[in-house]
Amino acid sequence: MNSQTRDSFQIYREVPSTHMEKLRLRFIFVLFLGLGVSVPHATAADKANAAADSATSSYEAPQPDRETLNLDMYQRIREEGLYHSHIMEYASALTDGIGPRLTGSPNMAKANAWTRDQFTAMGCSNAHLESWGEFGMGWQQLNAWARMTAPDTAVFIAQAAPWSPATSGPVTGQAIWLDVKSEKDLDKYKGKLAGKIVLLGDMREIGNLDKPLLTRRDEQELNELQAYPLSDPEADFGKFLKDYMDRISLRGKIGKFAAEEHATAILVPSRDGARNGGSGGTIFDDSGEGLDWFAYRRDHIAPLPIMVTAIESYGRIYRLLKANVPVSIELNVDTKFFGDHEPGFDTVAEIPGTDPKLKDEVVMVGGHLDSWAAGTGATDNGAGTLVAMEAMRILNALGVKPRRTIRVALWSGEEEGLFGSVGYVKQHFGSFPLSNAPDQQELPDFVRKPSGPLTIKPEQKLISAYFNVDNGGGRLRGVYLQGNAAIAPIFAQWIAPLKDLGMTTLTLRSTGSTDHVSFDAVGIPGFQFIQDGLDYGSRTHHSNMDTYERLLPEDLKQAAVVEAIFVYNTAMRDQMLPRKPLPHPELEEKQNEPLPNVMPGAIASPAN
Repeated sequence: MNSQTRDSFQIYREVPSTHMEKLRLRFIFVLFLGLGVSVPHATAADKANAAADSATSSYEAPQPDRETLNLDMYQRIREEGLYHSHIMEYASALTDGIGPRLTGSPNMAKANAWTRDQFTAMGCSNAHLESWGEFGMGWQQLNAWARMTAPDTAVFIAQAAPWSPATSGPVTGQAIWLDVKSEKDLDKYKGKLAGKIVLLGDMREIGNLDKPLLTRRDEQELNELQAYPLSDPEADFGKFLKDYMDRISLRGKIGKFAAEEHATAILVPSRDGARNGGSGGTIFDDSGEGLDWFAYRRDHIAPLPIMVTAIESYGRIYRLLKANVPVSIELNVDTKFFGDHEPGFDTVAEIPGTDPKLKDEVVMVGGHLDSWAAGTGATDNGAGTLVAMEAMRILNALGVKPRRTIRVALWSGEEEGLFGSVGYVKQHFGSFPLSNAPDQQELPDFVRKPSGPLTIKPEQKLISAYFNVDNGGGRLRGVYLQGNAAIAPIFAQWIAPLKDLGMTTLTLRSTGSTDHVSFDAVGIPGFQFIQDGLDYGSRTHHSNMDTYERLLPEDLKQAAVVEAIFVYNTAMRDQMLPRKPLPHPELEEKQNEPLPNVMPGAIASPAN
């Protein structure tokens, strides 16, 4: 998901549905997980009933108490995925051979074409690129460096912020730190910025690395994840969003002011990571480091070159300036723009269904193919792309003939606002209109308020589920059920034979900030897997450390095996997976309004 806000929005990622479902979920967990019951094989009666119901099979049909699991296929998928894996070959080709994949860039186009061709080569049908619409400016970082030339010489760790304009070759200027907390504070810098290198941002504390950067979910954390939250994690979201957008707005005004005052360039410090991981040369470099959320649009282009520096580099300049020591900086930002209206594409391919009655129904799997530009996009989200590719390769290698069609989709534009998946869902399945109020039009689409009810298209009824991986390269530990209580007893049976691979946990909690929410928003079951975090939040997320070396082969193999099994089970069962009621986002504000006439003796205010 998007930039620094993905970390800022983390508190809002796990959202409850209804509190009554908590008791049902706990019963399900005790029945299927806590007691460790073995998965039953379907009886003759079960098979007969399934055959009788097949003519009307759908997500509305009664679900069987027992899942018919092909445990032989479970084992075949394990052996192919664990002992004959090709996932690290895909990994090197994507991250080393192609590299970073910023939406709209030449590398993004290469990745689209390469994944399409790989799906064809592995045996998929109808591999193609599908447009989701116009994105914005194409951009590429060709070279970027910065160094101190006085009072000492020092080479800094720095990169260009995404969509930064270039300098006209190497430039040199005196450094100046701006202490700006509000727009009024800019007045004291009038006439003082010409030719200067502007430091924008406070120097943060660098905590000790007293905890490991790479961690896995332990049993306690997984158990806590199953507990249903009693308070709404989104309760303070409105205030948070306003504060965040106000901060971005101020940064934009500072940038405009600096350009008008003829400053030369802007340096910003890299943010921190989890467990104090944002040090030691790690740079987190995304749209949160720029001056505008919509920096990829021509009418929002940054007015000056912007570089993100490692905190240690920034700190040295900052401390010298605070001690009134003049500092000279030389830097070069070499970037290239490719057009103002670059199109966006998703890569799509299929394994066709073979059941005459079910082949038009579809199970989807995917992840986002785009990345930021500082690293090579290995864990975000090369990992999700690789797992989806390997899952499809496994099923093709085994000659699987699914009853339903299996469709893979690799999205672009996810980092800027889920553009690829939202566009695909809108074209095929449905959408709801967004508010055009002036304050809402200033916000990214994924946080704008709905202005009307959901409109669905005929294809919406044919999608059984969508499965997504996008929380780094860690192994899969369970599934966020997105408040779909009816799915819990089904998935509980599916994961029982996978406990030895670490798949143990189901939670009714929802998680957001990635592409499954595009499906969930229109009433299609969309799921993100629970993953081990590894060093995703501490070191690799949107950073220059997001490279092939951060990928763990065993974790990726496990993830591909689990995802292939989930996709296979969804494609082969008699019924489509059960759904939640259709969402009504347009009613949320009304549902949260205070009840009228509750307080005895209250006098209505004039406004009422």
